[in-house]
Amino acid sequence: MVTVVIPALNEEKTIRQVIRQAKRNQQVDEIIVVDDMSTDDTIAEARKEDVRVITSTHVGKGDSMREGLLMAKNDIVVFLEADIPNYEEDIVGKLTEPLIRDEADFVKSFFERPGGRVAEILAKPLLEFFFPHLLKFKQPLSGMIAGKKSVLQKVEFDNDYGVDIGLLIDMHQVQARIAEVCIGEVENDRQPLHVLSRMAKQIANAIFKRVNIFDNKRQEDDAPSAMREQVEFALKELVRQPKKMIVFDMDHTLLQGSFIQTAAVRFGFTRELADILSQQKSNYIKTQKIARLLEGRTFAELINVVESIPLIGDAVQVIRELQVRGYVCGIISDSYHAIANHIKNLLGLDFTLGNELEFRRSVATGEVKIPSQLLRDRFSQCDHDHCKSNMFQYILHRFGISLADSVAVGDGENDVCMVKMAGTGISFNSTTPVLDEVADYVLRGNSLKPVLEVVR
Repeated sequence: MVTVVIPALNEEKTIRQVIRQAKRNQQVDEIIVVDDMSTDDTIAEARKEDVRVITSTHVGKGDSMREGLLMAKNDIVVFLEADIPNYEEDIVGKLTEPLIRDEADFVKSFFERPGGRVAEILAKPLLEFFFPHLLKFKQPLSGMIAGKKSVLQKVEFDNDYGVDIGLLIDMHQVQARIAEVCIGEVENDRQPLHVLSRMAKQIANAIFKRVNIFDNKRQEDDAPSAMREQVEFALKELVRQPKKMIVFDMDHTLLQGSFIQTAAVRFGFTRELADILSQQKSNYIKTQKIARLLEGRTFAELINVVESIPLIGDAVQVIRELQVRGYVCGIISDSYHAIANHIKNLLGLDFTLGNELEFRRSVATGEVKIPSQLLRDRFSQCDHDHCKSNMFQYILHRFGISLADSVAVGDGENDVCMVKMAGTGISFNSTTPVLDEVADYVLRGNSLKPVLEVVR
């Protein structure tokens, strides 16, 4: 069977058409849309097609491709462009036929149109100089490709416009069998010159790196950061001006369990986690120590952990109703943004905020960045070194929402200040007596529907 991976950045107008193209091939039993931190409705549109949606750890096509590959369950993986809806009737079949027949390990596409400006002026002349045997491929920069997962895992995914030429060179270097197939006529927009200039530089870098003209580490260090500031990104997603807000904790509130506790069991660090949690240290220090326990774990491994934890059964319906009533709905979590953001995608929430677990090439480094808006400042209403209530207060201010029109739902000690601050504070399945004491409402059970009664 075949997995189709579709990296997408702000492609709300075309993403559903591309997904439908992929579904036409009977061999496709998995479609993964990898959202590249879009600020439009790409995620919402993709979810309408009932496909798996994940959000990449970094902005950039290469990381999105790699993370889609890590999540893929099949050994044959197809990558499609999200901005080109007018594919041939069965582009997946054309790309995968050489793989299924075991005639190739990697398949490039070409289409019937004059060569692109960057390909003809830059890419092909450089290939002629350094890799003349690759000149037989008509469109070395084509992004519609397919390959065997076992082979794709051996090569590098540059996180910029160099990804496609880099994959072609790397496949040759690992002695993969490479095929090229025609996918008919494809129309796409011609890029402006300033984009072509950036594209050309990144393609040249990808080629030079593979012939050791540049030191690899220096290139990596000099590359501009692709990370967006998490809080600003989350708030930019909201084009409407909400008047009311509800914030949920993630663990034991939207999830029927704890991400880090489940990860501890899965990866065998239960004892180390318990030792950290029992220490008389600040939450700031504990957060940093816990993150180190995840060092070396891939993005896919962590997503698989959170997906193993059941959601509260009626969470989707409750959130939809809250949004209909005019609430902007989000998560503020002591867990990690990459994890909470996946829950946001599953439930259709408006935003999510959490600690930023660092990934390098889709592998956790063990380092964590705590958003500055969680840290104590002169406006803080508690003495904790970092607290959800600080972030809660910051977001209310940004949106111009009054405390009276805010709701906070949590279950644990770390939610006490936020629940106490909110206009309506809700304790949900709490085992922390102090949370029940400060909350306006104490709810228990396996349903979030009582929240709708509380905020009526």
